[in-house]
Amino acid sequence: MYRHFFKRLIDFFLSLIGFIIISPIFLLLWLWLTIANKGGGAFFFQERPGKNERIFKVIKFKTMTDERDSSGNLLPDYQRLTKVGKFVRSTSLDEIPQLLNVIKGDMSLIGPRPLLVQYLPLYDETQRRRHEVQPGITGLAQVNGRNAISWEQKFAYDVRYVDNVSLSLDCKILLKTIQKVFVRDGINSDSSTTMGAFKGND
Repeated sequence: MYRHFFKRLIDFFLSLIGFIIISPIFLLLWLWLTIANKGGGAFFFQERPGKNERIFKVIKFKTMTDERDSSGNLLPDYQRLTKVGKFVRSTSLDEIPQLLNVIKGDMSLIGPRPLLVQYLPLYDETQRRRHEVQPGITGLAQVNGRNAISWEQKFAYDVRYVDNVSLSLDCKILLKTIQKVFVRDGINSDSSTTMGAFKGND
């Protein structure tokens, strides 16, 4: 009953209330990032697969500029990440706009993170099960290492969550997420500003 009804109800009301409460912060970050991104805008939109692999557009605050080299290629992440963007990302404030995705019903507060569409053909049958539930702003993998763990470990946590969705588990993940945001744990991988691309299973 929780998984099929109450979870969505809780998601909607908590996200709506939360967005109203933090709307002043939302507006401030929108203005701050608009200036810092040198005309690139404050928001980042990207297609991601949701439940049952249905494609939707995720929205986040944009933490990097669109600066390119002389050949027209985007500069490396670490060169495009602004000081403001680094702060916003390290505090997970870039995730705030996703509350709108939750309100719309594209996402849940808790669930496997929505990844890139181009990863879909690369999953094995077990990994593909992460799409049996709504993707989340935070999830079991995020509170157990986030970008500091391997893709295989992430997918294992995602599938474990799918098999054990419950109110108590969601509450534990939410509380642990709040704790990790304050200590800024697991934001980056060891070698990159963002997690390296998933290239399939060996």
